[in-house]
Amino acid sequence: MSEETLKLEEQEAKQELDEILKICNRCQKPEDYRLIQKAFELALEAHKGVRRKSGELYITHPLAVARIVAEEIGLGPKGISAAILHDVVEDTDYTVDDIKTIFGDTVANIVDGLTKLEGAFDQTQSKQAENFRKLLLTMVEDVRVILIKLADRLHNMRTLDSMPEHKKLKIAGETLFIYAPLAHRLGLYAIKTELEDLSLKYEHPGIYQEISDDLKEYQERNLQLLNRFSLPIIDRLKKEGYEFDIVGRPKSIFSIWTKMQKKQIPFEEIYDLLALRIVFQPKPAIPEKSQCWNIYSYITDLYKPKPDRLRDWVSVPKANGYEALHATFMGPDGKWVEIQIRSARMDEIAERGFAAHWKYKGQSDKESELDNWLKRIREVLENPDSDSLEFLDDFKLNLFSAEMMIFTPKGDVKILPKGATTLDLAFEIHSNIGYKCIGAKVNYKLVPLSHELKSGDQVEILTSEKQTPKYEWLSYVTTAKAKTRIKDAFKKERKDMVKRGESVLEDALKKKKLTINAKILKKLQNFYNLPNKEELYIKISRNLIRLDNLQKILSDKTTNKWVRYWRLSFGKTQSGVRSGRRSTEKASKPNEMVVSDQMDDESYLIAPCCNPIPGDDVVGYHDDKEKLILHSRKCPVAIRLMSSHGNRIVSASWESHKILSFLAVINLSGIDQIGIVSKITKVISDDQNVNMRSIHFDSHDGIFEGTIYLYIHNTEDLNNLIFNISRIKGVHNVSRQERINA
Repeated sequence: MSEETLKLEEQEAKQELDEILKICNRCQKPEDYRLIQKAFELALEAHKGVRRKSGELYITHPLAVARIVAEEIGLGPKGISAAILHDVVEDTDYTVDDIKTIFGDTVANIVDGLTKLEGAFDQTQSKQAENFRKLLLTMVEDVRVILIKLADRLHNMRTLDSMPEHKKLKIAGETLFIYAPLAHRLGLYAIKTELEDLSLKYEHPGIYQEISDDLKEYQERNLQLLNRFSLPIIDRLKKEGYEFDIVGRPKSIFSIWTKMQKKQIPFEEIYDLLALRIVFQPKPAIPEKSQCWNIYSYITDLYKPKPDRLRDWVSVPKANGYEALHATFMGPDGKWVEIQIRSARMDEIAERGFAAHWKYKGQSDKESELDNWLKRIREVLENPDSDSLEFLDDFKLNLFSAEMMIFTPKGDVKILPKGATTLDLAFEIHSNIGYKCIGAKVNYKLVPLSHELKSGDQVEILTSEKQTPKYEWLSYVTTAKAKTRIKDAFKKERKDMVKRGESVLEDALKKKKLTINAKILKKLQNFYNLPNKEELYIKISRNLIRLDNLQKILSDKTTNKWVRYWRLSFGKTQSGVRSGRRSTEKASKPNEMVVSDQMDDESYLIAPCCNPIPGDDVVGYHDDKEKLILHSRKCPVAIRLMSSHGNRIVSASWESHKILSFLAVINLSGIDQIGIVSKITKVISDDQNVNMRSIHFDSHDGIFEGTIYLYIHNTEDLNNLIFNISRIKGVHNVSRQERINA
C-alpha cells in the first residue's frame, strides 16, 4: 500500500470526522468539538497501519460507531469521544489510566466498560458471558456504555460480509440472543429492527432474500391502495389544523419471518403488512394523549376499526418508554391497514429510545420504568458468585419483549413479563414479601405460588411469618429478580454443601493416594454430565453421587470412538476447490463440516430440541465431550450456544442424503369427510422416499387434526410429500413440526 494511498484514506477519515461534528446536536461549546477532535487524533495514531478484514483502515470502524451514536442515538461529545476511543485500550498500548489522564474520568470509565476482559479467567466459564457481565457492570453506572456497544455491534453487523462463515454464525447468534432484545429494552426500535434483520440475513440468507423480494413486490403492488386509503385522512387532519407527517411503515423482514414460523403460515397469509404512521406536532395546551385519541376518532369517521386490534400505549406506555396508539382499519379492496399515531416527542423516543429521554427530561415521568429496569439489572449483578452462563440466562429474563400490567389491591401498577407467577410479583414488590409468600388472591380468588398471572389481574399477596424459602421455588418463577433472591437464600447452604462434597471427594482420593486436580474433576464431570465442579460437589454432598466406582471412572482411558469426516475451510485452491482432509485429532477444530451419506452414523448427533434433517440450515456445536451436535440454525438452543460458546461453533451443511433416513413429523388439519385418512395414507404409501412410523387423527365438530411420524431422507422429499397431501380435497393445512417428542 503506497504512502499516497494511505494519506488519501486518512484524509477521507478526517472528512468523516467533520461530518460527525456537524451532526452532533449536543455539541454546544468549542471545548466539545476540541474533545472529539483530540479523541480522533489519538485513535488515528494508535490504530495507524492497522486494517480491518475488509481491507479498510481500522479507524473507519470507530468513526462509523461514533456516527451512529451521534446521528441515530443522539449522544453528546463525551459519548462520541468514547465511541472513537472504544478499541484503543483493547487493541493498542494505551491504558485506561492514559485515557483518564488525557480525557478525564467519564470518558475513561466508558472506554473501560467497553474493553473486553484480558488475562486469566476460569476456562470452564464462557468468555463471551464474562465479557458481557463486565459490560453490564459499567452500564448500570453509565448507560452510554451499552448504547455505544450497541452502535459497535450494529456497525459490525453491517460489515459482516468479510468474516468467515463460522464467525458470521457466532456474531449473528449473539446479536439475536442478547443485543437485539437489549436494544428493544432500551427503546432503540430502529437499531433493534436492523440488528434482527441482519442476523436473519447471515443465519438464513435464502429465507432473508425470499421474504425481502416478496415484501418489495407486495409494497409495490399495494402502493396505490395505501395512497387511496391515506388521502381522506390527510384531508381531515388538515381540516382540523394539524401539522403532521404520514408515511408507510414497512414491517421488518425478521418480524415477518417470526410470524410465519409462529403461526405456520406462508407470506401471503400475513394480513398486517400494510401500515401507516402518523407523526403530529402537538397543539399547545392540549394533552398529547387526548390529541392521539382525537386523531383516532377522526379516522373512525372514515373507516371501520377492528376492535380486537386496538393497542393503547399512550395511557400506559411500554416498560421501555414506548408511547403510541395502534389501531387497525378496514381499507379499500377488503384489506386491513394498521395505523400508528404518535406525537413528534413520542416518535423520537420510539426511534432513539433511552437517549431521547434526556432531551425530554422533566416533561414526562416515563423514564422511571427504565430506571427501574436498570435497578433490577444491578440486583442481578450483585451476586458475584453466580456462574457467568447462569447470569447470562438470568439477564436474558430481564429483556422480555412481551409485558403485562398487574394491579395491586390499592390499584398500583406493576409491570411483569408474560408468564410471570404470583411468586414473581411477591419478589417484585419486596424480597421479604417473596420469602414469606404462601399464596395470593387473584381477582379475589385464592391461588398457589405457581399461578401464572394474566395482564389486568388484581393480585393480593398472602404472607406468613412461618414461611421459609424452598429450593423448588426456582421452578415457579421466571423473573431474574425472583431467581436471584431465591438463590441468595440458599447461598450459605450451597457453600456448605460444596465444601462438604469437596471434603468427601478428597478423602476418597486420599485412599488411592491421589489429590484433587483439574484432570480428575473433568473426568468426573464428563462421566456424570455435570456443568461445573460445584454441581459435582453438591451431588456428592447430597449422596446423589456415590464414589464406589471412582477407580473405574479414573482408569477409563477410552476416547471417543467415533471418526470425524471433515471438509476444512482453508480458502480456495487455484482450481477453485476447497482443500480438505480427514482429521481425528482432538486439537484440530475445523470451521466447516459437511455431513454426507458416507459418514459413520456416530460422527455426529442430531439435536433432539430441533431435530434437523438433510436440507435444513444447520450449525455444529462441540459439546464438553468433544462430540459434534447438529442444530437447526433457527433453534433457540443453537442461538443461545452461538451467543455464549461461539468458539465451539462450526459451520455445517448437508450433502445429498438418499441412504440414511431421519425422523420428521407433519401436522395436518381440514374438513372431516369419509375416506380422508385413507387418501392421506395412500399418498404417503405411494411415495418411494418416505416410510410412515405412526399416525394419529382426531375429529371434532366436522374438523380433523392429525399428526404423522415419518422416516424421510431430506427436506426436498418432505416438501414434495407436504405439497402432495395439501392437494387432497378437504386438507386445509399441512406443516412440519420441528420439535419432536420421539
